[in-house]
Amino acid sequence: MHDIQNEVDSRGIEIDRVGISGLRYPVHFEDGHLRQEGIADVEVTVRLQHDRRGTHMSRMVALTHEHLQRFDPRRLPYILKVGADLLDAPALSVAVAMPVSTAVVAPASGAESRQVHDVRVEGRWDNGRTTVITSVTCEVTSLCPCSKAISDYGAHNQRSRVTVAVAGHGDTPYPLPVHAAVRLLEGCASAPVVPLVKRTDERVLTMQAYDHPAFVEDMARDISLACRDQGLSHTVSVRNLESIHSHDAVAHVSG
Repeated sequence: MHDIQNEVDSRGIEIDRVGISGLRYPVHFEDGHLRQEGIADVEVTVRLQHDRRGTHMSRMVALTHEHLQRFDPRRLPYILKVGADLLDAPALSVAVAMPVSTAVVAPASGAESRQVHDVRVEGRWDNGRTTVITSVTCEVTSLCPCSKAISDYGAHNQRSRVTVAVAGHGDTPYPLPVHAAVRLLEGCASAPVVPLVKRTDERVLTMQAYDHPAFVEDMARDISLACRDQGLSHTVSVRNLESIHSHDAVAHVSG
């Protein structure tokens, strides 16, 4: 049978990225600290040479089936090299996105629950050089310093979505594991978000937030500073889901 996608293309245009996206696949996430089953959203793309009409997308699904069902981010450089060889590509990108949960213990009652975080790990192999970006999103509480300062009592607070994306290279592709990223993000907020709270916990969390007010700018800078202290190449995004305004407050920083 004639292989049309293997035909020579005469237009002389290289394609930056081509492949598959939105592939939902069962994945066992394991990084030495977390072990969880879930359905991941997988994307695999290659840089296509100027003289090739098409790429082998079925091989991308095969790569997912054979090498991503048990997914350890620390193995991604190896997976990328295997994929680049399988697809005969000068550059290859693989991204795995899935929700991952961490254990939460309420501060007063000790009640246990699980907090879910959006995790995305994207690796790129480009002519022998590998880069891995791990992105973790966490929900926290923030309390407005201005509101606290001008009010006779109380202060407006809200839930915030904070994301840190950390770049790994070479022998250290995964320098900030998911559980460590969550602890870092929670430590830069007014208070954590706890799914299961009793009244005693609510009292502790409310007072903790009141004692640690933070602007969206404060959280972005504090997260970036914590990453800089660890020598991590990073980007930070913070979104306050404002409780008394008709808009959200956002901040972004990289370092």
